[in-house]
Amino acid sequence: MGITSKPVVFAVLAAVVILIGTTVTVFIPLFMPSTQPVSAYIKPYTAVEQEGRDIYMREGCNNCHTQTVRPLRTEVLRYGEYSKPEEFAYDRPFLWGSRRTGPDLNRVGGKYPDSWHYKHLDSPQSMFEKSNMPPYGWLAKNRLDTQYSFKKTSTLGYGYSENDVQQQIAQYRGTVTDERYPSKESRNNVTPTELRKEITEMDALIAYLQKLGRDVKKMEATK
Repeated sequence: MGITSKPVVFAVLAAVVILIGTTVTVFIPLFMPSTQPVSAYIKPYTAVEQEGRDIYMREGCNNCHTQTVRPLRTEVLRYGEYSKPEEFAYDRPFLWGSRRTGPDLNRVGGKYPDSWHYKHLDSPQSMFEKSNMPPYGWLAKNRLDTQYSFKKTSTLGYGYSENDVQQQIAQYRGTVTDERYPSKESRNNVTPTELRKEITEMDALIAYLQKLGRDVKKMEATK
């Protein structure tokens, strides 16, 4: 009698073989350097950018916007350089998405000035009349909560000390509240007077959007 005549034994052995095969072909490669490409040009998100990313996910922006440019001529012409594996090294979770109700945002960093984003988030239809994006002006009325910023960056393994995180927050606050800030007028138009000296949720979201694709653009410029 062969093993095929013993269904229980056969099922157990088949399950063991499948588990071994799955471990070898799926789980082991996950921890190999070749499957985790890195680049010196790709930097972790700052504390403020990470807070903005969390707001982006909280508001479901990734339900309508993808963050991956496929290596197709039409996509590259519209959105910019196609996506590279190493640029997602610090994305947990990744936000590639599959729906493009709105345009892909993987290369939006630096495409528009901050002032454009303040206006667009406050009233998308004022920028694009037929846009079906809801307004997010209320984000400018919420002070950014940074009490867990260090815990977040530490858990994600960005390598920042608590002092680094505090400096990043203070530096960004100094940037957006500076009288010489190029987007000061647009920011003041959507930010309540009592919050103009603070970082708002809209400020953080814009910091995150301006990060997207920025490192890759620097990497490509050196080639």
